[in-house]
Formats: sequence, structure tokens, C-alpha cells
Amino acid sequence: MRRLALRTGVRWKISVAIAAVGALIAMALSLVVHNAARVSMLDNARDVQMDRLSMAQRWHETSKKTDPRFNSKINDPLLPKELQRLMKEKRRGTFVQDDHDGPPVIWAAVPLANGDVLSLHSRFAGRSSTLLRDLDQALIIGSVSVVLAGSALGVLIGGQLSRRLRKAAAAASNVAEGNTGVRVRDAIGGVVRDETDDLARAIDALTDALHARIEAERRVTADIAHELRTPVTGLLTAAELLPAGRPSELVRDRAQAMRTLVEDVLEVARLDSASERAELQEIALGEFVTRRVSALNPDVVIQVVHESRVNTDPRRLERILLNLLTNAVKYGGSPVEVTVEGRVVRVRDHGPGFPAALLREGPSRFRTGASDRAGTGHGLGLTIASGQARVLGARLTFRNAAPAVPLVGDAPAAGGAIAVLWLPEHAPTDSGSFPMLPRQG
Repeated sequence: MRRLALRTGVRWKISVAIAAVGALIAMALSLVVHNAARVSMLDNARDVQMDRLSMAQRWHETSKKTDPRFNSKINDPLLPKELQRLMKEKRRGTFVQDDHDGPPVIWAAVPLANGDVLSLHSRFAGRSSTLLRDLDQALIIGSVSVVLAGSALGVLIGGQLSRRLRKAAAAASNVAEGNTGVRVRDAIGGVVRDETDDLARAIDALTDALHARIEAERRVTADIAHELRTPVTGLLTAAELLPAGRPSELVRDRAQAMRTLVEDVLEVARLDSASERAELQEIALGEFVTRRVSALNPDVVIQVVHESRVNTDPRRLERILLNLLTNAVKYGGSPVEVTVEGRVVRVRDHGPGFPAALLREGPSRFRTGASDRAGTGHGLGLTIASGQARVLGARLTFRNAAPAVPLVGDAPAAGGAIAVLWLPEHAPTDSGSFPMLPRQG
């Protein structure tokens, strides 16, 4: 069973952490201050009670009566046991008796010479109780203020950190999409330096290193393919001079396959260099696709749902259509269908569908995806189609049609493969900046 993952921002995590710490500190300080104030007030009340007892004792020794002013009593049966023990030891003392129904009771008692015990008691109330209640109210207000101020501070600090991290993530996403000119450190900006700057510098360094490595590999690939071009052309020419026969046909076929591979590798290298630019021309998309697809493969079923005029490069668009049709005919099942609807071109076959790796990661050079395709291609067709689509400012997506029967495990779909070319509403600019179409399912 999948665990529920809750996603929260750094801003709120920091805010909650500061608020929680502030609340704990405020609560602890409030308890300490409350207890210290209560103990101090009770000590003062016991001292006052002892002074009253001393005056009541002098009155009793003089008049042999209890003083009505202090409500003192002789041998009070309610005298607490703690004071009774002190009286047996002939010691005077005070005692605070807690009362669950109200304020505590302050007792004071003294043993008399004749063995009697003079005592008096009163509740801890009045001005002291009011002061303690006012103190508690002030502590509560102060604690709430500390928590609110801490939360606001946490939102402020966390918000700044969150904004910097979001800017860094957005810049890193641009780098991942191929815009290696973006600098994460410049994107986050700011005057204060913190760990996000270290992260940005690390990402920029990683981007530079990867870009340099990819560029070096691209140059090596292009150089190798360029150097192979001349000998492969010579090999193909020499193969044409061989006498007719099955061996000669095999040699010519392999030489032609090698020449196609070299040309494809060179084309991929040019597309990777981001130096290709579209030569724009306004065309009627439905008419163009119908004419070119019919010439490429008369067996393909073509349907124009809605005609649209677009500004694009006809040569590159034809290259995309050729590669998609070749892939559908070679690896898919009949019939192959091409549908034009506005600026959208769909190519569908009725074969086993695209491999899961292609749907998950996109086209990958020198990987054909399925084990049953081993040795039947070099995997550059869809890679070139995707690269040419980027030059046109278009987007090429891949998906599988819903299968007619339920799937078992990771088995490929049986409803066929669908490649969708989304041409842009506006033509690509000379600077290479292409207005992209919104993503659609």
C-alpha cells in the first residue's frame, strides 16, 4: 500500500518550527515566572500572617482572650496536622493549605505557655490574587505575541529562502531542457549570500562540465561520421561495379545501410549543435501532407479533418513524416493512418505500440526499444524526427492507443502506436526562440 506523501513548502516548515520553538520557550518561561511570583506572594502572605499572629498573641497574654480583629482561636480543631506536629515541638510556624474550591488558606500557629495553641487563618485572596491573575493574563498575551511574531518571522525568512530555491529550480529546469546558457547563480540574485548560492554554483559548474563533455562527444561523433563519409561513398561506388548476383546485392545493401547510418549520425550531430535554422514557407498543411505521404507510401490511409495554413520548413517537415512513416511501417502493423487536424498531424499504426522506455524517456539514439527489433535498425529515426521538430518550434509526442484487451504486467499495448506532431501557431524566429504549444494529453 502506497504511503501518503504530504508536500509542504520550506516557508511553512520554517514558520511552524519557529512558532513551535517560540511557543515552548514562552510556555516554559510563563510557568517559571508564574510559579516564582506565586511562591514570592505566598511567602509574603505567610510573613504577614505571622505578624498578625504575634499581635494576637500579645493581646491574648494581656487580656486572656482571643483578639476578634484577627479571628484567632484557641485549640482550633481544623488546625493542619503539620502545624500540630510543630506545636508538640513547642515551635511556632505557618502553613499553606491548598483548597480545590478556591484560593489557598494561610495558617499561622504558636504554642502558649499553658499548653494551648493559638492559631489564625485566612484565604490568599484580595490584592495578591488579583496581581497573580493579572500576571497570568500578561504572560498569556506575551506568549501569544511571541508565537505570532515568530510565525511572521518564519514566513519572512522562509519565504525569501523559498523564492531563491524556486528560482534555482526554474533555472535548473531550463538547463535540463537544453538551455545551457542559463546561469542558476544569476537567476536567484539577491544580496545576502547563503547555502543556495553554493548550490547554484555547484549546479552551474555541473552544467558547464556536462555541456563541455556533450559538446566534445558531439564533435567526436561528427568528425568520425564525416571521416567515414568518403570511404563509405567509395565503398558504395565500388559495390555498384561488382557483377550481378546475390553476394553483390548483399554487399550493396550493407554499404547503403552504412551510408544511411553515417548520414543520420551527421544529421543528429548538426541537430545537437543547435545551429540549424528553419527555412520558412507558407503551405497548406493538409494538402502538403497528403501529397508527400502518398508519394512516400501509397498504402497509407490519409484523412484531412481540418485544413490549415502554416509557416514551416517543408523539407524538415517531410523528413519528420518520412521517419515517422518508416517507423510505423517497419515496426508497427497495418493499416498505417495519417490524420491532419488544423496544425496537428497524427501518425498511427496498429502494431504492438511504442516500448515503455520510449514513452517514459523519449527517443534514444542507438536503441530500438524492443528485443524483437534487434539488428533491424539503429534507433536514430525518431531521434532525428524529434530534433527536426525542435528546429521547427514544434513538439513531437508519443503514446500508445488503448488496447482492445487488458494488459498483463509490462506487456506493450496492442492498440497501436501514435506519434503526434504539434506545429506552432507562430513561425520560429531566426534567433532560435520558438513559441511552444501548450501541453495536451
